[in-house]
Amino acid sequence: MGIAACELTQHVIRPTLIYLGRHSPAAETLLLGAAACQSALGSALDDQSGHGLYRIAELRHQQLWDHYLALDPDMASQIRGLASQHAFLASPHLELTVNLRYATAIAWMLIEVERRELPAADDLFALARVWHRVFCPQGDPRDFIEAWQRCIGNFSQVA
Repeated sequence: MGIAACELTQHVIRPTLIYLGRHSPAAETLLLGAAACQSALGSALDDQSGHGLYRIAELRHQQLWDHYLALDPDMASQIRGLASQHAFLASPHLELTVNLRYATAIAWMLIEVERRELPAADDLFALARVWHRVFCPQGDPRDFIEAWQRCIGNFSQVA
């Protein structure tokens, strides 16, 4: 069993987006749907495809730091501030599994790298296409909708 969608939104996704200065209803909805699709809201946090709520691969995590965050020291410092002080240095990829806010910040940065405007928060099909492009190009946008229905249920239950 994973994390309740309303609690994940209230205690992890929303505060992380606010901390990053990137909060919007669409961003919340997209990250919640990504967590539902990638890990069933935390029911399975690690597998061969990646780590944590968003199943982020180690290579992708490293590339994000090397090719995007390294170019924005202020954002890099802000995100690094979410990570555990000593554990991050010993095993940075483990933070994706054990630190929900850090994983959420990294997931958001993967979305931001795409540099696309987000669709409306209530347009699950358009958000599914963003998820597909960012998190699971080999998947199908319908997977996002199915995971949403299975893990979250009614759209109105989240707010």
